Amino acid sequence: MRAVIQRVSRASVVVDDDIVGELDLVDGRQGIVALVGVTHDDTADAATKLADKIWRLRILDGPDHRAASASDVDAPILVISQFTLYANTAKGRRPSWNGAAPGAVAEPLVDAVADALRAMGATVATGRFGAHMEVSLTNDGPVTLILDV
Repeated sequence: MRAVIQRVSRASVVVDDDIVGELDLVDGRQGIVALVGVTHDDTADAATKLADKIWRLRILDGPDHRAASASDVDAPILVISQFTLYANTAKGRRPSWNGAAPGAVAEPLVDAVADALRAMGATVATGRFGAHMEVSLTNDGPVTLILDV
């Protein structure tokens, strides 16, 4: 399982002109956008480990200029499925998507990441699996990390 996470000052996902997921960030708060990709051998255990890493990774601004995690400052998280994280671009100019799990495998595991975050106490918004999504965000820092579990 793989995620690209970004510290953001705003973020939203639009599908068919409707906002389906949005981080409500006011007064300088920060949140996290997590683009989540699933490969063939991923499991529910990997989803839980990834959620824990996202929730506890110290990439946000905390009190007294200390690094804080989303769990420390109750930062909201926007989880968006992203099968393209498993693109293979080694040959030619056309990516291969063979490394990405099919939707029937990937969707429940992306949902499991969001559910695990909620169980840990996170406020979680999501995109819509399999839809054409317009993702808007303002990366704060910029801070962008790649997580592999």
